[in-house]
Amino acid sequence: MNAPTAAAAPPLLSLAGVTKTFCGGRVTALREVTLEFARGEYVAVMGPSGCGKSTLLHVLCGIEVPDRGTVAFDGRTNPRHTEWVRLRARCIGLVFQAGHLLPTLTAAQNIEVPMFGVIGNRLEREGRARQLLERVALTDRATHRPAALSGGQQQRVALARSLANSPLLVLADEPTGNLDSSSARDVLDLLDACRCDSGATVIVATHDAAVAARTGRKVMLLDGAVVDDRRA
Repeated sequence: MNAPTAAAAPPLLSLAGVTKTFCGGRVTALREVTLEFARGEYVAVMGPSGCGKSTLLHVLCGIEVPDRGTVAFDGRTNPRHTEWVRLRARCIGLVFQAGHLLPTLTAAQNIEVPMFGVIGNRLEREGRARQLLERVALTDRATHRPAALSGGQQQRVALARSLANSPLLVLADEPTGNLDSSSARDVLDLLDACRCDSGATVIVATHDAAVAARTGRKVMLLDGAVVDDRRA
């Protein structure tokens, strides 16, 4: 008698028939998108400018709510606004093309920002920020404000900030778009290491084939629709 087959683990994140429009329905950003993302998966979302990459990432973390379809995250289907706020605070890390660091705060303080409301102890927050600065090789820049950091350093701080609460999901929107090739490699190396260390699902929106080549799966969008979905 054959041994029973273990049930496949449910996806961390899934979309079913998701459509998102803007301008009163005149502009369709996503068209009937159905996708699943496994825990620990590393995915590139590709396509030309205006194809819906950023909108897809925004839907995946609840910043945008679809007009139609369902979004499920870690067992929750179509979370309400307040649920999404909690999920982004505790379970989701965001990295943008422009680091969006707070200019009046130091590198360490920027990393602490997502921990407020999650980690109540100040010393614990400061210790976690130091650990993350060490992880991105910026310990010596802890007290520097963003204006005193290079573009690559700012993006490494932004990546450290996205990992502050040990997220299940990291969403990176063109994270190397403003960087030179050396800084871009550093950021991608860190994304690789963080995924391997923590087991987080990492989804990167990019138009750069070199960035996508480092991932295990490529989802291609065109005019808001999925036209290709393949694993390496």
